[in-house]
Amino acid sequence: MCGIAGFLSHREAVEEDLLRIAENMADRLRHRGPDDAGAWADAGAGIALGHRRLAILDLSPEGRQPMVSRSGRWVLTYNGEVYNYRRLREDLPDVPWRGSSDTEVVLAAVDRWGLEPAVDRFVGMFAMAIWDRSERRLHLVRDRLGIKPVYYGRCGRTFLFGSELKALRAHPAFDAEIDRSALTGLLRYNYVPAPHTIFAGIRKLRPGHILTVSANGFVGDDSECERPYWSARHVIERAKADPLRISESEAEQQLDALLSDVVRCRMVSDVPLGALLSGGIDSSAVVAQMQRHSSRPVRTFSVGFRESGYNEAHDAKNVADHLKTEHTELYVDPAEALAVIPELPRLYDEPFADASQIPTYLVSRLARQHVTVALSGDGGDEVFGGYNRYFWGRSIWNRIEHLPMAVRGAMKSGMTALSPRTWDAIFERLGPVLPRKLRQRIPGDRLHKLSNAVMAASPEEMYLQLASHWDDPEDIVVGGREPACAATDRAGMPSLEDFTERMMYLDLVSYLPDDILTKVDRASMGVGLELRVPLLDHRLVEFAWRLPLAMKIADGEGKRILRKVLYRYVPPALVERPKMGFGIPLDEWLRGPLREWAEAQIDPLRLRREGFLESDLVHREWNRHLSGVTNRQYNLWGVLTFQSWLEGQDDGVGLR
Repeated sequence: MCGIAGFLSHREAVEEDLLRIAENMADRLRHRGPDDAGAWADAGAGIALGHRRLAILDLSPEGRQPMVSRSGRWVLTYNGEVYNYRRLREDLPDVPWRGSSDTEVVLAAVDRWGLEPAVDRFVGMFAMAIWDRSERRLHLVRDRLGIKPVYYGRCGRTFLFGSELKALRAHPAFDAEIDRSALTGLLRYNYVPAPHTIFAGIRKLRPGHILTVSANGFVGDDSECERPYWSARHVIERAKADPLRISESEAEQQLDALLSDVVRCRMVSDVPLGALLSGGIDSSAVVAQMQRHSSRPVRTFSVGFRESGYNEAHDAKNVADHLKTEHTELYVDPAEALAVIPELPRLYDEPFADASQIPTYLVSRLARQHVTVALSGDGGDEVFGGYNRYFWGRSIWNRIEHLPMAVRGAMKSGMTALSPRTWDAIFERLGPVLPRKLRQRIPGDRLHKLSNAVMAASPEEMYLQLASHWDDPEDIVVGGREPACAATDRAGMPSLEDFTERMMYLDLVSYLPDDILTKVDRASMGVGLELRVPLLDHRLVEFAWRLPLAMKIADGEGKRILRKVLYRYVPPALVERPKMGFGIPLDEWLRGPLREWAEAQIDPLRLRREGFLESDLVHREWNRHLSGVTNRQYNLWGVLTFQSWLEGQDDGVGLR
């Protein structure tokens, strides 16, 4: 895993200056690649590429980047792994190889087959910049699901790109102001939705896309040069047109074989390897497959909290004991978790407000003390239907669709009449008699969240309510307007009759890359750990969409087929529990040890001076949260992460 950066400029410059700037950009990504650095430039074309290396495959100098193809035509700076590189190498038998890295295979494949045909054959996670010296064109490529990031934009006569925004900001030409529409999106979703970034004019390359920019001049908007080589919409439409007509036992057998393959190929590494284990369905399924392919106990890692309702460590240990892994766990006290918060603006580079970023960083840091590569179970919920909203949303919509709004309003009032803590206490007392699918962590918060969704006028509006934090973020952001994004792109939706499948698609193209994968990439790369996500192998995603929904969601429970495969290796009693997520007791921390910090971030004088957020509305929510009547942690965390990020922008760039 690595960090990439570079630029294409129409200003005259000498090669030494281009190299110096590219090296400086790449150095901002040292955490992503602590092992080595490199740069390459062509002053005649105005192109410079930078690279930071985390050595995983071929630790010798033959794996260094930027790398030039043997033909001399292509120059590559690349972040990620192409797991089927050995198979591709066999398909290129006449190439005189210099080393054993996948980078060299990527270049040879592009040289032999062309860019897009080669990328179509890659199985992996990657973000790459490849310069065509013959046609004088720069191509940016991002993997199909958006596992690896790449940002780009134009500042004057210079085109910039990098793995993180901090690399772009290191270029002398960088000049961009805060995008108030992106900020509005942040408060809606608690992440900045793609293709937007917190800076106006700077974009995220969309998953499954190639962007091409020519040295001969920029023509039109860069987005016109973006083209998909893989589309979730088209994959799903093809899957629905050609579903698998097999029995559940046959599907289970095929999924077991496919899981075995996608996990096995992600275990290829020239450095120590392990896994993050929560003890839930997804990570347990990954670790079970790893143990099948390992001649010795797999290294597994988990973190736990002593606060009730937030600790998964004991479940992880039970699974680890059963699978006989070499397990390491760390119980984190509040002070250690709180100490991560000042690091978040540096780690995430733009405001990002999924509070599970904190335990994700802590478990990544723990793993990095022992291994350089780790596998995780991320993506299982989106691919196999694990989120509560998938099996509650359709059921609730079917019940309320024809109810008058007055009746729905009464339902909402009843759901919010009690505080979340009171609901939690009621559910705890009823726990022994409740069906397992109704036992939830922090049920009070979920009921309050659901109360807004019952007022939705359509299934799509219900989804948006379930995905939202601030219901009216335009009211909070001064001059804010909600940005268009994948979650609201009705025209781009595949033709799906089932509401649940529409929600799964929207999560696959928005929440997954913009929240989940952003979280795990920054948390893991922030400590120099390569995190691999086998459940997001595109072949597995395509297989899952060809299965009938009933094999994924049935009887009010998700991931049915994945559970059945897991039960071959782990008894159900060890993994069947209420879905927890990877959370922290943020609501109580904001009323306690984080209160002083939070109040400094939202000081009314500061908010008015900065001019981004409506102070009165922010403080209304803050006071409601402090009262304990309602839990506004998710709304407030978006505001607080933006304010903390803004405070850390000490170079003054983009603060207009």
